[in-house]
Amino acid sequence: MEKIQIQTQMTALIEEVLTAATLKSGQLFVLGCSTSEVTGGIIGKHSSKEVGEWIIEAVLAVLKPKGIFLAVQGCEHLNRALVVEEEYAEAHELSIVSVIPQLHAGGACSVAAFEQFTHPVEVEHVIAKAGVDIGDTAIGMQVKHVQVPYRPQVKTIGAAHVTALTSRPKYIGGPRAHYA
Repeated sequence: MEKIQIQTQMTALIEEVLTAATLKSGQLFVLGCSTSEVTGGIIGKHSSKEVGEWIIEAVLAVLKPKGIFLAVQGCEHLNRALVVEEEYAEAHELSIVSVIPQLHAGGACSVAAFEQFTHPVEVEHVIAKAGVDIGDTAIGMQVKHVQVPYRPQVKTIGAAHVTALTSRPKYIGGPRAHYA
């Protein structure tokens, strides 16, 4: 796997999902990623610090100019806690927890986010408008209801399977209601 190939795939993927989800400045996008899966291994067994750095670098290059915040979900060893910017956590009164992700306790992308964010903190839970899951890391708990599966054109990053979620407001009101 080469840096240019991974970053090109990531840029295309993130741009496509942002467009489908109509994210705006100030909103939150969640990323779950197994670098083990990206490099052809089994989730949680062969984390790659280098690949994590490449992925976070590419995602931030797309999100930052648009003013969209990134939350990076860690692995089950950190109860799927997420790295976010302190500014976002405080503005949304998120529960900040005391932990610093490690390669095998949080994952390579969480470590990279912690290194590349301006003021990183870990939080227990977020409610993002949309997100991308690379390597079947289960981000559904971090995307607001009602979740809508999105099938991106980019089906893999490296060897990892890619899925995406957007969301929409709930339909309420029954048969007499009208929806936009």
